[in-house]
Amino acid sequence: MAEVGYGLLLTTFGVGGLVGTGIAARTGRPPWSWRPPRPPPGVPSPSPDESTEVDMLPDELRAALDKAVSGYSPQDLSDSVARLTESYRTGTRGGAHIRSRADIAAYAAYRMPATYAAAATAMRQAATLTPGFRPRTHLDVGGGTGAAIWAADQTWGSIEQVTVIEHDPHIIDLGKRLARTSESLRGATWRQASVRPGLDRPPADLVTMSYALGELPRAERREVVGWLAADAAMVIVVEPGTPAGYATLAEAREVLAARGLTIVAPCPHDGRCPIVPGRDWCHFSVRLPRSSLHRRIKAGTLSFEDEKFSYVAATTAPAERAAARILRHPVKRKGVVSLRLCTGEDAVSDVIVSKRQGDLYRAARDADWGDAWPRTE
Repeated sequence: MAEVGYGLLLTTFGVGGLVGTGIAARTGRPPWSWRPPRPPPGVPSPSPDESTEVDMLPDELRAALDKAVSGYSPQDLSDSVARLTESYRTGTRGGAHIRSRADIAAYAAYRMPATYAAAATAMRQAATLTPGFRPRTHLDVGGGTGAAIWAADQTWGSIEQVTVIEHDPHIIDLGKRLARTSESLRGATWRQASVRPGLDRPPADLVTMSYALGELPRAERREVVGWLAADAAMVIVVEPGTPAGYATLAEAREVLAARGLTIVAPCPHDGRCPIVPGRDWCHFSVRLPRSSLHRRIKAGTLSFEDEKFSYVAATTAPAERAAARILRHPVKRKGVVSLRLCTGEDAVSDVIVSKRQGDLYRAARDADWGDAWPRTE
């Protein structure tokens, strides 16, 4: 079998709103490095230990993924990715499409970097607004190969006990092999179980569920979200950035707010979502560069792909709150920037920031889709 290095299969990526490899040209840092963006005026800055530069794909994880795909030919991986891509696009995601060890390796190569990036973005947005939250325990539900536990470890660095619940034993096996390469994650507990309301689970400060809630029967989702929130200081749920994924998140958000948790991100309020279903949906994006080999096995021609995702983060911990959240790419023209905002007044509004507004205008020029914004007028 021809060997395929993961370093070639998927290059690493930038995160933080929508960030591409242009970060290297702008900052002189390598494109796989990420630094939390400087918040605009009025939005609290992260504490010094949370604002240091972070490698978005840890070296241990990159090397472990390299090893996981090294025994398979590009054609084996390409065939598996084609099946997984079709199932993902048609909304029939799930373990039924993972038939072999090659499929599992392809699943990790195809989806783990994107789910990692989405989870990391959601976590960092939440962490910025809850600077005093330092979780020691983490429960990841429907955790797959463990993208969220790697993202949480990189985001907080305070987690001492990790539990992953995943139903597929072969995916668990790969997740364990990946986690064993990390000093902080090798002691994680992996539990084979199907997620259902009332499943026995350990208490945890941080509870996450990424790209899994929408796979459950709709009748069970609200109860599962309530189960996630039981005894948790923070709950983060991530879903695909599609109308269906947003609808799943909107329902989860209602449950979390009804249980008394503060919606800390992306929403600047706890009220009803102002976006009208069927007209628009709340979602964000992370850009992942592709290598030539990655393009070949995925039958792609572009040098990058954009992972669209929706998320909600809710907490019982003390939290700051942004005045607004940027819902679309800022439209930047000479002397003005147009922003579409979700505001603290439970509304969606369009604002124009002009060059006459000085610091605010400069912040708008640097702002990205998904960033917090300090003003609504």
